[in-house]
Amino acid sequence: MNLKNKIGTVALLLVMGVAISCGNQPKGGQPGSAGKVKEYPVIAIKTQSTTLFKDYPTKLQGQQTVEIRSRITGYIEQIFVDEGAFVKKGQVLFRLNANDIQATVRSAEAMVKVAEAEVKLAEVNVSKTRPLVEKNIISKFELESVESTQKSKEAQLAQTKANLENAKANLQYTLITSPAEGTIGNFPFRVGSLVSSSTTEPLTTVSNTVNMYAYFSFNEKEFLTLTKGIEGKNQQEKFAKLPNVSLVMADNSLYEQAGRIETASGLINVQTGAVNVRASFPNGEGILRSGGSGTIRIPQLMDSVIVIPQKTSYELQGKHFVYVVGAGNKVRNTEIEVLVGNLKDSYVVTSGLNIGDQIVLEGIASLRNDTEIKPKLAEIGNLSENMSPAKPVKN
Repeated sequence: MNLKNKIGTVALLLVMGVAISCGNQPKGGQPGSAGKVKEYPVIAIKTQSTTLFKDYPTKLQGQQTVEIRSRITGYIEQIFVDEGAFVKKGQVLFRLNANDIQATVRSAEAMVKVAEAEVKLAEVNVSKTRPLVEKNIISKFELESVESTQKSKEAQLAQTKANLENAKANLQYTLITSPAEGTIGNFPFRVGSLVSSSTTEPLTTVSNTVNMYAYFSFNEKEFLTLTKGIEGKNQQEKFAKLPNVSLVMADNSLYEQAGRIETASGLINVQTGAVNVRASFPNGEGILRSGGSGTIRIPQLMDSVIVIPQKTSYELQGKHFVYVVGAGNKVRNTEIEVLVGNLKDSYVVTSGLNIGDQIVLEGIASLRNDTEIKPKLAEIGNLSENMSPAKPVKN
């Protein structure tokens, strides 16, 4: 047998060996499974109630923020409080140099005394002239003249008294007090600075932070969803029936006091489509500060919804899929729509699954469409547990 015939014979034997090997491979299951169908844990779909949270960035402001300004021109002589201090209404904050104003007060007092003396003199002249006119010793014109002088002096006296009151008021304005209870802001001006009523920047601010306002925004659809179905004759009555909201502070910790949504703007921003909303939080301990930031967390109760563990699904091109057990215990990948919320390792399914469906719980990475499995029903308990409030929530 020549070389060419030997090579042909060897090749034929190899092909026959491969064919025999493929013919003897077990049917069903994966290669190497020796005919065994692999067991997978599955869960039966059922409904339950849960609460989801929606998060919205917010800015905090005190219930009342007042700018402290000087009503007169003067140099700051003393500052009685420190930045960040808590002050009472009427408490003295600043004192301006009063030397010039005190001199003005003394001058005004002297002018009042001069004017009073002139009024008395004019009254004497009138009292002397009137009998002479009555006896026709002098003309009536003389009486009218002295009476006119008296009225003029009385007007001058009134003017000097007004100047004195104004000078005394300016003297009082050298002591600048707090018009409200609250927390002091920064001091852009220090002792020796010249300030006046026309100074652009205020001396400081006082923020009443006993109650804090948290401002945030809904889009129009979210706002309608929030208030839809709530009984009330007006917006305020509906807001009063909304659940309490939470505040996640800048350090990701949850503020201990619950808040309430109080009001919303009557206009929708035509550029952003947003509705501005205000919530209020008690702040008796002064933990929250004006100008701070955080996140408003609004609860949404969901009744009789499908909740599945996240590990039962996989994501492909922005879509979520699970493996549903079908006829003959063969699985098929099924697209579902989910709400990604604050549930701990769970999703709320809005479409794609029905009550009673069975989905594969674990090992989905090894599955393909029409893979036959041996389902083992597993109990996983309550899937409605929420994440720790300090963890960020994806919207």
